[in-house]
Amino acid sequence: MNALYVADGAPPSLPGITEAAPTLDWWLLAPVLVVFGAGVLAVLFEAFLPKKALRPVQITVAAVALLVTFVMIVLQVEAVGDGVVVAGGVLAMDRVVLFLQGTITVLALISLMLIAERRDGRDAFSAQAATVPGSEEERRHILAGSQHTEVYPLVLFAVLGMLLFPAANDFLTMFIALEVMSLPLYLLCGLARRRRLFSQEAAVKYFLLGAFSSAFFLFGIALVYGYAGSVNFTAIRQAVDSGGAAIFADGNGEPLLIMGIGLVAIGLLFKVGAVPFHNWKPDVYQGAPTPITALMASCTLVAAFGALLRVFFVPFGGSLEIWEPMLWAVAILTMVAAAVIAVTQRDIKRLLAYSSVVHAGFILTAVIASSADGLAGAMFYLAAYGFTTLGAFAIVTLVRTRDGGQELGDLEGWAGLGRRAPGLALALSLFLLAFAGIPLTSGFIGKFAVFEAAVAAGATPLVVVGVLSSAVTAFFYIRIIVVMFFRESEGEGPTVARAGALTGGVITVGVAATLALGIFPGPVLDSLLPDAEAGQEPAAVMVHQVTEE
Repeated sequence: MNALYVADGAPPSLPGITEAAPTLDWWLLAPVLVVFGAGVLAVLFEAFLPKKALRPVQITVAAVALLVTFVMIVLQVEAVGDGVVVAGGVLAMDRVVLFLQGTITVLALISLMLIAERRDGRDAFSAQAATVPGSEEERRHILAGSQHTEVYPLVLFAVLGMLLFPAANDFLTMFIALEVMSLPLYLLCGLARRRRLFSQEAAVKYFLLGAFSSAFFLFGIALVYGYAGSVNFTAIRQAVDSGGAAIFADGNGEPLLIMGIGLVAIGLLFKVGAVPFHNWKPDVYQGAPTPITALMASCTLVAAFGALLRVFFVPFGGSLEIWEPMLWAVAILTMVAAAVIAVTQRDIKRLLAYSSVVHAGFILTAVIASSADGLAGAMFYLAAYGFTTLGAFAIVTLVRTRDGGQELGDLEGWAGLGRRAPGLALALSLFLLAFAGIPLTSGFIGKFAVFEAAVAAGATPLVVVGVLSSAVTAFFYIRIIVVMFFRESEGEGPTVARAGALTGGVITVGVAATLALGIFPGPVLDSLLPDAEAGQEPAAVMVHQVTEE
């Protein structure tokens, strides 16, 4: 191919184009490479191994990959130091990223326990997703004991996207991570064994709305690129601080930045489920297989908020006056609207979905604080909420209709659970009290951390709204406790399935983490950002780590 030259014969200057191969730090890339390699290996196993041997092999591959990934992340804490960029500058590795990645890995491993659980020889997934629900072909697959072991490679690829999402150091990498995370989840949502049409409807809704949000996100990236002349977070931050790219020397590029921030925010706020981009959550949480709901409610939320924190604190950190009023409005709407709507819910999974929306509003108060304290509070909140949520959904998988068939969604049907299964009801009560923010639980410490950071940043009115919303949410959490312990069941009451070793392990870990993080939060809070000073800007612990050469 002939080279293109300008009129005077000199070769053109193309910034960012180089003939030298990028230097790759394979050790820092190892965690994501392990998950990617395990996912590819699982696909090959799916194609070539005998059907009877697939399930134990797939579970082993997924579990070992996640364990190895977590160990590697822990060992990298000292290697990243003050933060480094890897893979040609497209990924940023610092303590914040490693904490989020480690949290995602642990929560994914616990979710895998729920996904792998079987009762009466069956798991939570359809025998053959390609068959028409209720058809003769589906019946034949059920009788033949067919299993959807493709679930495990899909989970690994979703986790791969989750690990990359908060670590992205440019918008194109972040968009790719977003799609790698989302596409497997769209499929997994439609694989429920029971209520197949409802599950498929949830998957279609999630896919269509997710595609719209991705389009907004991509359009926002294009506008930000027009303003800054780059998609790299470092270059965007420099452009924001200097008033835009060179072509906007007269300062008329701000409309591009404002529209870009708004559209990028839509894509990210959709993933965290903030109002008014929350409508997908109740339907998807209710229709998806409960183990997949647990995966999304914990891991996806951590990854999405990790990406949101990085975007608003790194490339958009110098434009606080533009996005702060927007997030104020979104946070208030999220806390108030979701809390009020949740009071009217009668299905346990829909109620937990709106609970997730409310908690997204609480975490947004930490983003608005725009301080290192707020960043640490958000990180703690995400970890604490993830463990509690997994425990709650594990219990949901055990409470069944009277015939012992499908899960019992109607809250009125949970009457008498405290007498029928007191240990299970007590564990769920602990999780609900943690959601409500009662002292001696992880939820109280998480709320205190994010609200304290918001008050220190001058966002006291936002904290007042948050406290009032917490009072409203406490009503419907306690209502569930009252139904379980103080209301007589009609007839024989709900059927409680026997908790297998895996589901029991998830509940035990959830209880232990909820109590440990509520009673002894100091070691975790003190180690999140050990070098940060009180009130310090997030730029001091994130931005400089990705801008230094």
